[in-house]
Amino acid sequence: MSIPSLADLHAIGAAQQPTYPDPARRDAAVDTLRRMPPLVFAGECDALRDRLAQVSRGEAFLLQGGDCAETFEGVTADNVRNKLRVLLSMAVVLTYAASVPVVKVGRLAGQYAKPRSSDTETRDGVTLPAYRGDAVNGFDFEPESRAHDPQRLVDVYNASSATLNLARAFTKGGYADLRQMHSWNNDFVRNSPLGQRYESMGREIDKALSFMDAIGVDPAQLHTVDFYSSHEALLLEYEHALTRIDQRTEQPYDVSAHFLWIGERTRQLDGAHVELLSRIANPVGVKLGPTTSADDAIALAEKLNPDRIPGKLTFITRFGAGKIRDGLPHIVEKVTAAGIEAAWVCDPMHGNTFSTDNGYKTREFDDVIDEVRGFFEVHRSLGTWPGGVHVELTGDDVTECLGGGHKLSAADLSTRYETLCDPRLNRAQSLELAFLVAQMLSEATD
Repeated sequence: MSIPSLADLHAIGAAQQPTYPDPARRDAAVDTLRRMPPLVFAGECDALRDRLAQVSRGEAFLLQGGDCAETFEGVTADNVRNKLRVLLSMAVVLTYAASVPVVKVGRLAGQYAKPRSSDTETRDGVTLPAYRGDAVNGFDFEPESRAHDPQRLVDVYNASSATLNLARAFTKGGYADLRQMHSWNNDFVRNSPLGQRYESMGREIDKALSFMDAIGVDPAQLHTVDFYSSHEALLLEYEHALTRIDQRTEQPYDVSAHFLWIGERTRQLDGAHVELLSRIANPVGVKLGPTTSADDAIALAEKLNPDRIPGKLTFITRFGAGKIRDGLPHIVEKVTAAGIEAAWVCDPMHGNTFSTDNGYKTREFDDVIDEVRGFFEVHRSLGTWPGGVHVELTGDDVTECLGGGHKLSAADLSTRYETLCDPRLNRAQSLELAFLVAQMLSEATD
């Protein structure tokens, strides 16, 4: 399958793209990226596609999470380890409580760009370009920082490479050994309202592991973890430059990540993002918000996965807690009736964002949980499989989302509000979500 040129993609029409003042510098950055080694390998993408086929058949569950937008400053061993720790801890909770295999995918090693509702931002009468993520410009409200700089695309590659190296070391080098679960979360056990429950589950797992040791069973799956990377395929220059033909299959793969998704703002059926992702062999996702019709979803499925390859397509729904129960059923029902096999995943974050009176963008933990609960209720009523959750989270003890076990209030937001874009669940809230989702998942498998 051939890939359209960048010029052809831009001619089709591409939303949410940077405006580079110097085309020669842009072209130089793209040429540099074309010469760089792949960040992931086609065989790894195929392995994830097979795992997502299990999700679409109701045989596994997808846990996808990470930062709303990564930053270059955040590429440290501690930061990467903390995000992996919370994701792997959540996966343990889900796997043990619901007895379902969990596919683990991070929003990391490439999630450096964000779509924005406005091209500009105004402060005290000064108007500058909006911050679009470190892949495009800087967060500081200064003309030099907010200028769109194509060299940042190369910086994204380097930062993503470092992050993936760390992630592979942690997940394959012994850190992810299941027996270390207690040491990951000692402070959580001491300080969280859910800590006693988590500790109790840990003791049960230890007992099971001791029994396996006693009878001489020690599978490799207890010591290492299959972990995959993902990000929104937003910046065409970056994704196009990292799309390569695989010598084994002679198919094009976007080797910037194992899994790419199209956002709510760029899922136009005749747009450049859908066109590009329809040509690659990676598993791909598309966000479906409350403006999506069932016919839209069917048309996207036919465009993105015309050969109906199992595991190729994931629908990530983001309706909001107040709309999920009314908006989702007709779409799932009609897509299923059309014979389309896709994994259905809930993003309970983006439809539940609001601003507090003291000026912070935030989300209510109860709304996040209610959207997940509505997602499970819809699928249970239709006899379809609630295939996963897609969440914005961090491994740090930030104060960005309200509620949860520690009952964070609007007044608490100023304590550690560290995101440069959207609010994230902190570690305690993330683990609490995992327990609640595990309960829903257990009921779904009864």
